[in-house]
Amino acid sequence: MRAMMSTEAGGPESLKLTEVDTPTPAKGEVVIRVRAAGVNFPDTLIIRDLYQIKPQRPFAPGGEVSGDIEAIGEGVEGFAIGDRVLAVPGFNGFASHVIADKSTLVPIPDDMPYEQAACFVLTYGTSHYALKQRAALKAGETLLILGAAGGVGAAAIELGKAMGARVIAAVSSEDKAAFCKKLGADETLIYPRDMDRDAQKAFSGAIKELAGPKGVQVVYDAVGGNYAEPAVRALGWEGRFLVVGFPAGIPKLPLNLTLLKNCQVIGVFWGAFTKMQPDVHQANLRELFDMWGKGQITPQISATFPLEQAADGLRLLEQRKVLGKVVLTVD
Repeated sequence: MRAMMSTEAGGPESLKLTEVDTPTPAKGEVVIRVRAAGVNFPDTLIIRDLYQIKPQRPFAPGGEVSGDIEAIGEGVEGFAIGDRVLAVPGFNGFASHVIADKSTLVPIPDDMPYEQAACFVLTYGTSHYALKQRAALKAGETLLILGAAGGVGAAAIELGKAMGARVIAAVSSEDKAAFCKKLGADETLIYPRDMDRDAQKAFSGAIKELAGPKGVQVVYDAVGGNYAEPAVRALGWEGRFLVVGFPAGIPKLPLNLTLLKNCQVIGVFWGAFTKMQPDVHQANLRELFDMWGKGQITPQISATFPLEQAADGLRLLEQRKVLGKVVLTVD
């Protein structure tokens, strides 16, 4: 089998296409012949040893895949060789074959393309859990999304609109704003790439102007850094601030704001949630596939690369040039 292996800590250029033995499934596992693999921001961190999960080298990045079951280990029921599935192995997905625990397997509809399936669960799963379970977003509320043109941000736009919210999409460029408008965002805001104190004040003022006198009810922050505080300042009474990701760095918030606004800062750890509350996770998946079937949500794929060009996909993410998702295809 082929895999884009990380043999030492480094950037995308450190990955090497390597021939290795095809794995054999242990009890409770299957081998998936990978057809497509989603590219996500954690993949850029895990190869640099900057992610909370630090696999033993050599390993391949790649936390979500779709493909066909090629081999089945002891104790796996409900699946058969040849089944079309997606899985969230956490890493090793940038390969022609990957081991996946049966608990991470999800059957995919016959009419869902492998490319869409490979970038479905992490983005929509995270955003759905964030907006439904963590924020309890209600119809008629105003939802502000930071980093709205990225994978989870684009999913949050679609899900927010499906849940009846008014969506303000905050992004870093005009082309990203246009992309968010096409997805259904009601309003867009463009923020600068360098957010100094003056820019923070201007950004917060712009949010408040769009949100109106009641402010924003829910902030979905997939950016972090200096972009977080202006969004918190724009929250209305009893607003909810969702902590989703930190590509711009881990923010420092003045906690007096949480008292003055009677608001909540809420962490979103979707991966842990799927293990702690598997029944709720499965119900969420059923709801998401139903929404996909109705055309309410569709993975937005802006670029595809063959497996051997995985570094190019990772660089797009690092450069914050991605609209929606990047996917690797595996022949």
